Amino acid sequence: MNERISALLKRKPGPEIITAEGWVRTKRDSKTVCFLELNDGSCLKGLQVVIDKVSLNNDALLSSITTGSSVTCRGPIVESAGGNQEVEMASTDVTLIGECPVDTYPLQKKRHSVEYLREISHLRPRTNMFGAVARVRNTLSFAVHQYFQENGFVYVNTPLISASDCEGAGEMFQVTTLDFDKVPRTEEGQVDYSKDFFGKKSFLTVSGQLEGETYATALKNIYTFGPTFRAENSNTKRHLAEFWMVEPEMAFCDVTGDMEIAESFLKYLFKSVLEKCPEDMAFFSKFVEAGVDKTLQHVVDTPFAHLTYTEAVKILEKYNDKFDYSVSWGSDLQSEHEKFLTEVVCKSPVIVTDYPKEIKAFYMKLNDDGKTVRGMDVLVPRLGEIIGGSERESNIDVLTARMKELNLNPQDYWWYLDLRRYGSVPHAGFGLGFERAVQYVTGMANIRDVIPYPRAPKLADF
Repeated sequence: MNERISALLKRKPGPEIITAEGWVRTKRDSKTVCFLELNDGSCLKGLQVVIDKVSLNNDALLSSITTGSSVTCRGPIVESAGGNQEVEMASTDVTLIGECPVDTYPLQKKRHSVEYLREISHLRPRTNMFGAVARVRNTLSFAVHQYFQENGFVYVNTPLISASDCEGAGEMFQVTTLDFDKVPRTEEGQVDYSKDFFGKKSFLTVSGQLEGETYATALKNIYTFGPTFRAENSNTKRHLAEFWMVEPEMAFCDVTGDMEIAESFLKYLFKSVLEKCPEDMAFFSKFVEAGVDKTLQHVVDTPFAHLTYTEAVKILEKYNDKFDYSVSWGSDLQSEHEKFLTEVVCKSPVIVTDYPKEIKAFYMKLNDDGKTVRGMDVLVPRLGEIIGGSERESNIDVLTARMKELNLNPQDYWWYLDLRRYGSVPHAGFGLGFERAVQYVTGMANIRDVIPYPRAPKLADF
């Protein structure tokens, strides 16, 4: 396998003939020399290839090479005569692999809007911006696995098709093989799901948490990392219908341990990106979100502050005249409130705990006051909530009562209740929306630009 361009750019000049493969980003011609900038996606910067036209003696070949063409070039790495790069390739052995008609190629040598690039998602990874997003996403993905594997967690693949609604939200994509032209009916006229593939109503999952808990109560510490789905008819810059979630679950763990792991995990991810993607992070800081790399470093270096929900509300109520949405006890915190807490009040990431039970999911452990639950949200500057988690309710009677309060049928969760019936333990976990994390790290304004092919209402192209 030939070396990637990222490795070639680090080579010292020498006589060895090497091979560079990639796509032409730019081409410049003079009377005797042709300059190609070759990029293979391994790094932001391309390799300059200097072709001696006289030695090559193939003008027809060079005229066929245009922006977007794929080529292979052979030659030695030499010291660059220009000031934009330390080394370049001197080549007289060039092979055109794939032509690219310049008159129809959608990517021209100019800055394209992200809205336009969304229309050509199959080609946008060839741009500097989306190549950088892909590399950062890759680094973050690897860091997720590294962190948990280094800390004794077991990677569990939870199902994508589920018969239960983790959040109780009801905004789920239904999975069925029923013929819509001949839908089977019961005697009462209802859809007869016993005739469906799974014999019951089934959906694409919104979370792997509940299934993850079953493995945590056997393997102690586990994590899931996979796609999840939500049929929320939202066209905001922060929502997708298909997105990836990172969800660890820890047995013999309370909300305090949950917070410690969440803080450690985020710092590990951000540190990995800063160390492994300095070129890409400098690009984002210069062209996308000024100072985004410094924001990440601040999160890495700063101990997270802690506030209860009640404490946070008391602080925020003093500034209600500054907000679009006023705050009072019992209301959910909006992103403007979360940013205010991190950027103005604490000047650091903040973990908010002990939310009212009415605004949190049924599985969160009820506090002794009967009004709040041991939920915890991690808030970071510039974004707000980036992680949501909780200690899980381990008492079967309390959990059953909570289900009934929220009109959930305990019989549908019989297997989940079994975890509290047989060897129940305190356990906790959290969820990190992976695209939200990539968006935060890169500073990209729209979440549709940090996933290869976004899925949203009326959007399932490619």
